[in-house]
Amino acid sequence: MEIIKAIEQEQLKSDLPQFSAGDTVKVHIRVKEGKRERIQIFEGVVLKRQNGGVRETFTVRKISFGVGVEKIFPVHSPSIEKIEVTRKGKVRRAKLNYLRDRVGKAAKVKEAK
Repeated sequence: MEIIKAIEQEQLKSDLPQFSAGDTVKVHIRVKEGKRERIQIFEGVVLKRQNGGVRETFTVRKISFGVGVEKIFPVHSPSIEKIEVTRKGKVRRAKLNYLRDRVGKAAKVKEAK
């Protein structure tokens, strides 16, 4: 059991910024297309962070051409190049599932000062 924990500790990323639910983030993802590899940016509001350790994930939601798109990213995944926090959101809960039902200005999160 201790060997497994030691291996998991090696996999953890140390250069992660502090972010939580309500923050607007840019996630830089490595995408492989055939032999070529490029970086794609997914920008949106963090709805939630789940679990902990190596298995920690976060969900990001954005509106693309009028359609809501959500992606779940593993925090410590090697395919994530970096995470940039563009705005800090002022929210009072850890899971923002209610944003899925909101449209337009009602779906906005206030900026923390």
